[in-house]
Amino acid sequence: MADAFSPPSPPPAPAPAPSPIAAEDLADAPLAPWTFSPWPAPRGVNHVSGGGRANPLFTILPVSALAIGLVLLVAVGVILAATRRARPRQADAGGSSCNGDGKPGAPPSSCGSHNTRCGYAGAGTGCIYAGRLGFSSAQLPRSRGAQVFTYRELERATDGFSECNVVGRGAYGAVFRGRLADGTTAAIKRLRLDHRRQGEREFRIEVDLLSRMDSPYLVGLLGYCADRSHRLLVFEYMPNGSLKSHLHPPRPPAPAAAAEGLLQLRPPPPLDWQTRLGIALDCARALEFLHEHSSPAVIHRDFNCSNVLLDHNYRARVSDFGMAKVGSNKADGQVVTRVLGTTGYLAPEYASTGKLTTKSDVYSYGVVLLELLTGRVPVDTQRPPGEHVLVSWALPRLTNRQKLVQMVDPALKGQFALKDLIQVAAIAAVCVQTKAEYRPLMTDVVQSLIPIAKTTPAMSCSSTPLRPALQHVIFMGPQCGGNKTSS
Repeated sequence: MADAFSPPSPPPAPAPAPSPIAAEDLADAPLAPWTFSPWPAPRGVNHVSGGGRANPLFTILPVSALAIGLVLLVAVGVILAATRRARPRQADAGGSSCNGDGKPGAPPSSCGSHNTRCGYAGAGTGCIYAGRLGFSSAQLPRSRGAQVFTYRELERATDGFSECNVVGRGAYGAVFRGRLADGTTAAIKRLRLDHRRQGEREFRIEVDLLSRMDSPYLVGLLGYCADRSHRLLVFEYMPNGSLKSHLHPPRPPAPAAAAEGLLQLRPPPPLDWQTRLGIALDCARALEFLHEHSSPAVIHRDFNCSNVLLDHNYRARVSDFGMAKVGSNKADGQVVTRVLGTTGYLAPEYASTGKLTTKSDVYSYGVVLLELLTGRVPVDTQRPPGEHVLVSWALPRLTNRQKLVQMVDPALKGQFALKDLIQVAAIAAVCVQTKAEYRPLMTDVVQSLIPIAKTTPAMSCSSTPLRPALQHVIFMGPQCGGNKTSS
């Protein structure tokens, strides 16, 4: 009974609370690895087993990054290469890309029948050699692109470069008359490469210069072809030939040669006075364009009457830029170079020292002007002593009115205006001065010729004087000696 009525036993004492952990104990306590970590422990650290087995993920990541970097570098290189190859084709959208039929946009193919690309070894891509000879797009005005022709096309156009189609010969090759596939009549110049590759340099200069300059006073370049050793230039055809063929026609051929039909039997008709004035103005405008409207100036270096071509209206255009040179931007504008050109047309300072300026072209222009006045060649050893060199013979006579009238080309038959003759003689005299600083600029020559070169709708070669030029006309016959005038 005592147990039943005894007081209940007290509840068990609660467990003692754990003592707090000191900070220094926590710092020294080892940390167990997180068993649910998605990243396995690195090599050599395995807190569970203490083993050293390698983790493959840490080997794959660096290799993958390296591979991605290499792929990106290759991609960038391919893009840069494709961009550089596409630039010349975009720049020469006018047809200068190297394709088989000469049409822009066509896929590239070989030029001609020898399966070789248009261009030169080490010359880079593209067929226009821009900027490699001193000319750049920023310096010269851009014209339409030159078309690329295949060698077979030009061979067919000239009937296999037949001698019957030869219209002229120069120092570096022959010029053929040809008909292109579209029916256009063209002058095709086939250059002959010598052992010094001088013809190659002429080819490059003409392509680079004429494909970038557009002037009605320069012969236009229609296209070209470069196929191994073949270098051909395709120009606009000038039906009336060169000024030389009119002023200095060839002598009648021998009967045997005439029978074979190799030479022209009938010389061209003589040029009348008004036509000669128009030719003089056109040539002056051409040189003015080269000297004043190109920066830096372009020096022709071989301006002569054989490089002046006449179209169907006897308007003159200057051609043959194979010896052209870019002038200097310095104050004196001199360029020291090799002496090249045609005997009788070279300026004295250029012939003696090799110093070339635009005034060298002015001297050559003065010689051509004397040829238009007198009908004589620059150097003629068959004439009497003292008359061999045209400039030295004509210069003292240009300021003497009586002697001036006597030195005029007999082919004019005395039909010219005296006032115009005196003005043209004064221009010629100042152009052929011995010292270059005394010669005028071509701009001044143009302004002096404009009032006297009366333009007509069609410049014929009739010897009959034009009606506006009847004032102060001199009629010179064998019996009058040039002293009779009419007003």
